[in-house]
Amino acid sequence: MPDTPEPPTDTAADTDGGTTRISAVLGFDYGDRRIGLATGQTITGTATPLKTIRQVNGNPDWTAIATEIEQWKPQALIVGMPYYSDGAGDGSENRMTARVRQFCYELGKRFKLPVYEIDETLSSRQAEAALKQDMKIGQHNKHEIDRMAAAIIVQRWLDQNSH
Repeated sequence: MPDTPEPPTDTAADTDGGTTRISAVLGFDYGDRRIGLATGQTITGTATPLKTIRQVNGNPDWTAIATEIEQWKPQALIVGMPYYSDGAGDGSENRMTARVRQFCYELGKRFKLPVYEIDETLSSRQAEAALKQDMKIGQHNKHEIDRMAAAIIVQRWLDQNSH
């Protein structure tokens, strides 16, 4: 797993004929107890796990999220949208979907950035499997799994939106 990236030093956004292009994104894996964060770079097409933020009394820690957005200066926010991933794999909404949609709404309202939803189906299981293989970690290390799941979500978005 790559080291945590350094925040950007040049804060100027790329422009193309007056339309801002997205060069950096911040991704979120929203959970009841923790929110995994990852950065993504459209130039390199890579996502990197960043950190995990704990929920405060069942609510997002908006101060901590604001600090990360201020530090990383993304042009867009990517949020993994949970759907059922049972054997049928029908992609229907589950109990978390409404909570994550509210989180997306709040992100957009608070930070005035575009928020893109992407299917997060099995991202946590994929992250856990990768971490077990690479680092030999156990199930108990949820913080690593959450931030890796956020990186998988961002990578999926980057892969779908590469030109």
